[in-house]
Amino acid sequence: MTQPAGAPKPRQLLPFAALSASYFAHIGFFNPYLPLWLQEQGLSLFTISLLASVQSATRLAAPYGWGWLSDHTGERVKLLRIAATTALLFSFGLWFNPWQAVSDSGIFWIAVVLFVMFLQTSAMMPMNEAALAHLVSRGGVFDGQLYGRVRLWGSIGFMVTVFAAGAWFEGFGMRHLPEWNTAMLLAVAWSVWAMQDHKEAVPVHQEKLPIWPIMRQPAVQWFFASLFFHVLSHMSIYAFLSLYLDALGYSKTMIGVLWAVGVLVEIGWFFSQGRWLPRLPLTAWLVLCALAMVLRMGLTAGLGAFLPVLVAAQALHAITFAAHHSVCIALLSNHFPGRLRGRGQALFTVIGYGFPGVLGGVLGGVLSARFGLGVVFWACLGTGLIASGCAWRVVRLQHGDESASSANS
Repeated sequence: MTQPAGAPKPRQLLPFAALSASYFAHIGFFNPYLPLWLQEQGLSLFTISLLASVQSATRLAAPYGWGWLSDHTGERVKLLRIAATTALLFSFGLWFNPWQAVSDSGIFWIAVVLFVMFLQTSAMMPMNEAALAHLVSRGGVFDGQLYGRVRLWGSIGFMVTVFAAGAWFEGFGMRHLPEWNTAMLLAVAWSVWAMQDHKEAVPVHQEKLPIWPIMRQPAVQWFFASLFFHVLSHMSIYAFLSLYLDALGYSKTMIGVLWAVGVLVEIGWFFSQGRWLPRLPLTAWLVLCALAMVLRMGLTAGLGAFLPVLVAAQALHAITFAAHHSVCIALLSNHFPGRLRGRGQALFTVIGYGFPGVLGGVLGGVLSARFGLGVVFWACLGTGLIASGCAWRVVRLQHGDESASSANS
């Protein structure tokens, strides 16, 4: 089969697929099962929520910091290697705890280890995604099908480990989570060190492109507002779903299966999204994804005790995450072209996953401790409605811009 003119060669895309697979393989076991491991250490729900939000806290600054270094040095691969190796070394800190976990010193020790680990890993995907988006854009147009075929390997890595880890922890308990953590970060480091060492050219007199004129555009502001509230809703899944399912009586194996359902439909979406995305404008997809989030939160909160309903709710992950993610990357490529792409991707991570992660973790911990875990999902139904309203505003602004352009022409 002949490749389209200008299409990247498979060997150019392979390193991105390998890093995506290994990175999300680590996320696939660590994010769902870290709360259960912390619970087994005797920590309270509020403390667990604070520790689970450490990853989001590092996303407030790390992506921009690493992005700035990569832009000014051109040493993207070397920086990825430094980040991956540092995270791997600090992962051994969870193998032992010189203090009891329930003590203040023990909690501080775990927090420091998690903070340093995530300070490295939280910026790896933004750098990888920015470079990949540039590679799969042809003639200034984002190729959703090609992007999906690479990104699905991250979903495959996630699914394999979330299912395997669930079965392992069901049979042997949660005590082996630190060893799993190190093994997965070893795979991340290996994939990065396997990349070809290439320094990107950095012009000596590089023109400074300001980002604030773009950020002042109403459509961009409402897009980021929709992103913020959409991901804030998703934080209930990332931080509290495993605890919620455990409280409802589901086994660790079934918890892994339910996480795998979400990722399986995610893989299906990434593989076939080139067929579906062109059927609606990107902004219309933004609204549809937010409405699907409202439905998912309602089903999870109200009917989570019924397995078939919960499976259906998890299947909506194809829309609430996979479709939403691809649509956001495409919109970012439109709003932040060329040398603005890296900063646009960093803003996506900070606004979309940094602030919502910290806020969702802390507020979710307060709500769950006082009113129960189910209330967290009802609250996220409300934030999903706000995301829907913000996305609809983007649609109206785009329609107004198109009408104005037609009138002027």
